[in-house]
Amino acid sequence: MKINKIMALLVAASLAAGSTSCLKYEKKANSHTTGTTTIVCDNTFQNIMEQEVDVFEYQYPEAHILARYATQAEAFDSLMSLNTKTIIAARDITDKEREIIKSKNRNVRSTKIAVDAVALIVNPANPVGKLTLKEVGEILSGESDDWNDIWPCDLGKISVVFDDKASSLVSYMRDSILHGKPLGANVFAQGSIPAVFKAVKDSKNAIGVVGVSWVTSDMASADMSKEDLAISVLGEEPVEGATLTDEVKVLALYNDKLSSEDARAYKPYQQYIFDGKYPLFRQMYMITTGASGSLAGGFYSFVTGNIGQKIIAKTGILPARMQRIQVELGN
Repeated sequence: MKINKIMALLVAASLAAGSTSCLKYEKKANSHTTGTTTIVCDNTFQNIMEQEVDVFEYQYPEAHILARYATQAEAFDSLMSLNTKTIIAARDITDKEREIIKSKNRNVRSTKIAVDAVALIVNPANPVGKLTLKEVGEILSGESDDWNDIWPCDLGKISVVFDDKASSLVSYMRDSILHGKPLGANVFAQGSIPAVFKAVKDSKNAIGVVGVSWVTSDMASADMSKEDLAISVLGEEPVEGATLTDEVKVLALYNDKLSSEDARAYKPYQQYIFDGKYPLFRQMYMITTGASGSLAGGFYSFVTGNIGQKIIAKTGILPARMQRIQVELGN
């Protein structure tokens, strides 16, 4: 089934950050739209947050967001030690962590900003196009270590590739698919998301695990100038979600929680993330100790507001606050 047009998304929230037109810049000024602040972002969300930073700095040229991309554990370590005020992660802050920050005389806010689907990618020459969750689990555990176990072919041994052994994607797949059981000996860390793509493109027997924003055709936005990217989201018009790239094959997955009448495999399009038909998804959170009048607070308001949510919609994942306008599906 081919999707001819992905749903347009109209983001409902309004931007809380004010306009720079009413602010007079001073070299040492630090407000919700001026100054310098740092963030630490789970590196599986890097391509999303880079676009958020670019548009924010374009709209507020006296603001500077210094972003570091690291593992989720490193992001939380930085927040808890007060080395940064803001992090982006695939889980919310826990009550215990809130109490620790509160004991350091800091207030913390957290908001779900998106729902990210986890995509499985293979080389275009791989004949496999669909998997059940049971098959995914058998591949991850090493129980099925040859592609011929999945589909009659001569591809040989299955190589599963993640970005990092400490990646939040590893934690998600181990917890949600293997229910805490260890990964098999056929699972490897490549060092980065781009390296996962290279492994899949170079090896017909590889299967990669990435966030869906990395496999959309709108990845060209990452190469746009700040001005062009900003113009594409600063208007009143809703944005359209991206389609999936054809540089790699994105596998469709069966959802065993659906009724037998809906026994088909789904790819990680926004529509199927929205209605729960695509089975692998996780939450994306923004957490900050920055005050509302600080630059950290201003960037938090931006990402959770109208423009920030439109940027998320463009990347192919599901923004936390949106209104579905239209969905057209074709055969």
